[in-house]
Amino acid sequence: MPFIMLLAALLAATPMTDRDIAAPGPQGPLKGSWTGPEGAKVPVVLIIPGSGPTDRDGNSPSGLKAAPLRLLAEGLAARGIASVRIDKRGMFASSGAIPDANKVTIDDYAADTRSWIAAIRAKTGAPCVWVLGHSEGGLVALDTAAARPAGLCGVIAVSTPGRRLGTVMRAQFHANPANAPILADADRMIDALEAGRTIPAASLTPPLPMIFADVVQPFLINALAKDPAKLAAATAKPLLIVQGEADLQVTPEDARTLKAAQPEARLVLLPGVNHVLKTVEGDSRGANLATYADPNLPIAPEVVTAVANFVMGHPAQ
Repeated sequence: MPFIMLLAALLAATPMTDRDIAAPGPQGPLKGSWTGPEGAKVPVVLIIPGSGPTDRDGNSPSGLKAAPLRLLAEGLAARGIASVRIDKRGMFASSGAIPDANKVTIDDYAADTRSWIAAIRAKTGAPCVWVLGHSEGGLVALDTAAARPAGLCGVIAVSTPGRRLGTVMRAQFHANPANAPILADADRMIDALEAGRTIPAASLTPPLPMIFADVVQPFLINALAKDPAKLAAATAKPLLIVQGEADLQVTPEDARTLKAAQPEARLVLLPGVNHVLKTVEGDSRGANLATYADPNLPIAPEVVTAVANFVMGHPAQ
């Protein structure tokens, strides 16, 4: 029987589900969605969403409706790979895990990732779980892997910064000439956070108090202390780096920085693919951003192919 027909027959014989799943959280359960086939031998990818109030589908109340993580899960399921995409502690269906979603750190999210790995293995009998992080979620995935937890198959960093957050923030502030009146305060704030100190947000020039609100400064202190390249270098498991070349937020140079830090990693650069994993035509910033609000626009198939091929090419250990 030809391979494609054999694969189709196997998938047809494998139960496919899309159901809720949970893992232990600090003060209540963490919630997520299982999508794809079931079975102890089915590879499982745990999908970690990006920064802020981003839900398990990759959407947020700020207008992000592209659903890139749900579309990725569906694409992987069609390739015989199961996935668990999650709501972060304190948010959405995981709101009961902690009372205040702002009182978190990257370390906390990494702890939750370890809890998810253990819960998935216990529920499925899988020998290990892949961890895929999108954007800030990639930093969480790398931070998790650096601790070398039991049951980790490997890491997939998608649209993940390779530079420290402070470097990225300074570059973004200084790239816009209109920010000239706030640059001194912005630099002072980033310097303080990198040194582990807070500054009252009310003392900053508007609109900086919204960006550096008092409640998020402890999170930023922890995030600014993380060096993605060093975490990549410390990753002992297989590492895939996937980066769209039309990404307006994370650059191919970020991806190359991660690859340079971990030469054993596989780097996949995808022309015409943006931050929400959609294909865009031309260089129009407006057209690029328009995809952020379109859940009906398919995910770039090259993303699914890169992830699926990497997972299938590395037997669970």
